[in-house]
Amino acid sequence: MSNARRTIPLIAATSAFWVLLFITYLIFGQRRPAPQAIEIIPVPTLSVVTPTAAHTPTPSPLRVYVSGAVNKPGVYRLPPDSLAEDAIAEAGGESIDADLVAINLAHPLADGEQIYVPTLGEAPPPPVISAEPSRSEAIVDKAGQTVESGEPIDLNKATLDQLVTLSGIGPKTAESIIAGRPYGTVDDLLRIKGIGEKTLEKLRPYIAVE
Repeated sequence: MSNARRTIPLIAATSAFWVLLFITYLIFGQRRPAPQAIEIIPVPTLSVVTPTAAHTPTPSPLRVYVSGAVNKPGVYRLPPDSLAEDAIAEAGGESIDADLVAINLAHPLADGEQIYVPTLGEAPPPPVISAEPSRSEAIVDKAGQTVESGEPIDLNKATLDQLVTLSGIGPKTAESIIAGRPYGTVDDLLRIKGIGEKTLEKLRPYIAVE
């Protein structure tokens, strides 16, 4: 009986300890903050910018009038940086009586320029007459220099190629001048369509009627 009395307080104390421990767990365990969620931040990727090539405008083709001793005279379109030799080849090549020594085959072309190929023994034609001659209006000899003006052109004898070297006279007007022959005076040129008083006054020092 004495043993039972000693055991009961021990059991009661042990039970009280576990109860107290359980209560402590409930109180302090519920107050523990919930763990925060881990946020994964992706590493930013570097965008690669591919440099674009600068736009280079395409050069316009050259328009060149090829006349004289060639197989197919006319106006031709040629690539930039073309030479007089290229223009002659485009016009079907030189004719059998062409004098290629009289011109500069390495002459660089300009837009609107005329390349005239003379025949063997032919005198160089007079240059295009203009108050301010440009590169496209100049006639060059075999040295690449501008040819000095010669005698006035006879309206009754001049060829088509000689007439188109005059300022303001194109192939169509030159054909009309030839069709309107003969002329008694240079003033008769006024009856040609496209030639007025101002044009005639510019041409007067360079034309004649014989």
